[in-house]
Amino acid sequence: MAATKTRICSFSRNISAVSAPQLPGIKCGPNGTFFVSSGIPDLDKILGGGFALGSLVMIMEDAEAPHHMLLLRNFMSQGLVQNQPLLYASPAKDPRGFLGTLPCPSSSKDEKSRNHDTEQEKGLRIAWQYKKYFSENIDDHKVNIIAVQWWEWMEISLASLHSYIADSKQEFCNDFDLRKPLERHYYSGQRVDCVSIKDSPNPATLHDRCATFLAQFPRNDGSFSCLGRIAIQSLCAPQCELSNMDWDILSFIRSLKSMLRSANAVAIITFPPSLLSPSFCKRWQHMADVLLSVKAIPDEDKELGKLLTGYQDMVGFLNVHKIARINTQVPMILEATTFSIKLQKRRFIVLECLNQAPIDGSSGTSYGTSGGCSGSSKSGALDF
Repeated sequence: MAATKTRICSFSRNISAVSAPQLPGIKCGPNGTFFVSSGIPDLDKILGGGFALGSLVMIMEDAEAPHHMLLLRNFMSQGLVQNQPLLYASPAKDPRGFLGTLPCPSSSKDEKSRNHDTEQEKGLRIAWQYKKYFSENIDDHKVNIIAVQWWEWMEISLASLHSYIADSKQEFCNDFDLRKPLERHYYSGQRVDCVSIKDSPNPATLHDRCATFLAQFPRNDGSFSCLGRIAIQSLCAPQCELSNMDWDILSFIRSLKSMLRSANAVAIITFPPSLLSPSFCKRWQHMADVLLSVKAIPDEDKELGKLLTGYQDMVGFLNVHKIARINTQVPMILEATTFSIKLQKRRFIVLECLNQAPIDGSSGTSYGTSGGCSGSSKSGALDF
């Protein structure tokens, strides 16, 4: 009797068991999707786990400030720290010089110092709140002794927790210190390929380099021997000859996206949308799996400072326009699409949801409150 075959059609899910990858820097997601880190922990959370393997990420630059470089540097550093090969293309004449500006992973001591002051202040405040449960004869000196003892116990517990978090982050995502350059041994080897597109007469050279690079990471039955990352900075910049080849560049992006689908790699392309025609800018955005944009904050914008909390620490805004949908047709709905870019202690990138306060007491709602279809504040039937 012939063996029964498993029925497979275009609408059935492949049930073949895929073992969880043991390779550092990758984690499993829903629907058989695998993620690599963006190098920014907050961005990974916003995107639902990171950048999906095989996806094309595009970042629209802002002409006022190079905030897109913050995202690009952390993406590149994350891959190099995890020993992942990197292909970097830039309109600069010497792209390899840019590697010296990449940030270094923060040590556990730096991470502990970020939260130590806040946690200690909170611990002492809690201890003082318990003073009312003591007898009335107890003096402030004894309360201080109890507070110190309580904090020492909490500090031991928090130290073990920080150690556990640091170990888990090393497997997928790191916190990068923008003030410390990446150690040279991470990018001095043969695993980094740099390409200058300044004098390229057409995208064919860049396409061939990308094809050769991605050929090292074929996707075979869910096995992961190594991962690759591609970072292309300021494609179609004015100093490049490619800036006047709209259709050729669009064909290159389409081909790159196709090659990524069959490779264990992720690519990021940053581009200045102001230098493209509106029609081609829309075509570029349509080709992206993940579409982000950055925008600088105008200097001395006092009106904006009144609306947003923590305005002094902000350097710009991050907008999430599109998120990759691989192996699924269900859209991912975000709680917010605009986030503030902050530099904590001028060292660490932090993305926070905007906390917008009402302009006055009669109009405006803070973030997170439900809104209606009507612009009127009066209660009643909905009007459109």
